Amino acid sequence: MSPFILKVFSVAMAAATVPMGLTAIGRNGHREPHPAAMTVTLVPGPITYPLPGEFLRNGRPQANLRLRRQFHEPIEIMTYQVSVSDYADCVSAGGCQPAQETRAIPSNAPVTGVSYLDANAYAQWYSEVTGDDWRLPSDEEWAFAAAERFAGEFEGVENDASNPARRWLTSYKAEVDLNRKPDPLPRSRGSFGVNSQGLADFSGNVWEWTSTCYVRTTLAVDGSVASSVDNCGVHVLEGLHRAYMSNFVSDGKSGGCAVGTPPDNLGFRLVRDHSGWASRILGGLGIV
Repeated sequence: MSPFILKVFSVAMAAATVPMGLTAIGRNGHREPHPAAMTVTLVPGPITYPLPGEFLRNGRPQANLRLRRQFHEPIEIMTYQVSVSDYADCVSAGGCQPAQETRAIPSNAPVTGVSYLDANAYAQWYSEVTGDDWRLPSDEEWAFAAAERFAGEFEGVENDASNPARRWLTSYKAEVDLNRKPDPLPRSRGSFGVNSQGLADFSGNVWEWTSTCYVRTTLAVDGSVASSVDNCGVHVLEGLHRAYMSNFVSDGKSGGCAVGTPPDNLGFRLVRDHSGWASRILGGLGIV
């Protein structure tokens, strides 16, 4: 990349970061009342983690394969989950459906009672308001951002070809051992502290939607992947443990959990995707 392009890209990066509390400028050129989100930009690096989904060999459940992935670009992600008041702005503007949360919770608590479809609607609206490209993180990005607070699938799950129920039982015991309270009330932002990346409330009492689809993978005898089928009607949620939920479900306890113990609350945070606006800027200059 030439020095000129690097300079243009650096200027664009700086312009894209609007401090909390300032008025953002939308694509229509008008000033918008919605403040830009507080974010943390993660330095590129490697991650090794268990892939999401179901893994079968000879028709029997297997432990999830572990993947090593190298992120080559920074990841800018919201410091906090999208709040009740943030989401209410989208509802007021007609960009989102009301959250299906019936309890009285603080306006600065994470919004809950939102489905995957709701989270995507908010991302689309917020992108229009700020002029940037916002989206749900992938499961890999979420795991990288969560760092030491990432749990994924339960570890220590036993596989016994003569007793397939053993894997389910050990997984269930691992969930019980968490001893988490049922149906905890969402708390104000920051209540679950900050991780080593400077990001708040990972693996608290709100599970977060990701953009990753549920996948059923068939393994060959040697453990390699023989085939896989994506089900994008179900998406991965991450939190105190990994979960899978149908896209339209907004309450994890309503019976819509595709696999495992249901999450207590469903919420989300977003990633700012610089590739979209960077390409637009460079394209407008005739560079790409």
